[in-house]
Amino acid sequence: MDIAGAIAGLILFSPVMLWAAAKIRREMGPPALFTQNRAGLRGEPFKLYKFRTMTNERGADGEPLPDEARLTAFGAWLRRTSIDELPQLWNVLKGDMSLVGPRPLLLSYVPLYNDTERRRLDALPGVTGWAQINGRNAISWQEKFALDVWYVENRSLLLDVKIILLTAKKALAREGISAAGEATMPTFTGSPKE
Repeated sequence: MDIAGAIAGLILFSPVMLWAAAKIRREMGPPALFTQNRAGLRGEPFKLYKFRTMTNERGADGEPLPDEARLTAFGAWLRRTSIDELPQLWNVLKGDMSLVGPRPLLLSYVPLYNDTERRRLDALPGVTGWAQINGRNAISWQEKFALDVWYVENRSLLLDVKIILLTAKKALAREGISAAGEATMPTFTGSPKE
């Protein structure tokens, strides 16, 4: 299902992806894609693909400016519509990800998980997931992780189909794009140990 869905998605969305890549290169310069190492199944690292939504601007200290300073208007629109996530269909084809599962997070977060939160690594990460249709970035890290663990413990084909259908609805409604007062989400700094 993942392979068939990823191929169908890449074919269906290829005009949108080509247009987005061209516009990103024109407005922000190359490259159009953003790649970053993320934690996959059992915490194994893999290279995640997304469309760039931010510039590479840096401050006088050489460090990247805050997200809100680098996020472009077009980048914000890509996030609201979830078009920035479409290159992850290639990750699904490669076997790094599934269409549905806990969202892949930064490798630096893995040591910060408590024992329950670590269970989210027992499934392939997904392009969308249970937490994405139940609040996305508008909920706390702890709520998000609890939803991820619930999915891992209750996953089924029927649930995956439900999540995919609700994801389309949420993307059209553009809900839960960012946490209050943040361009995306605040950095995860850890949860109380159990």
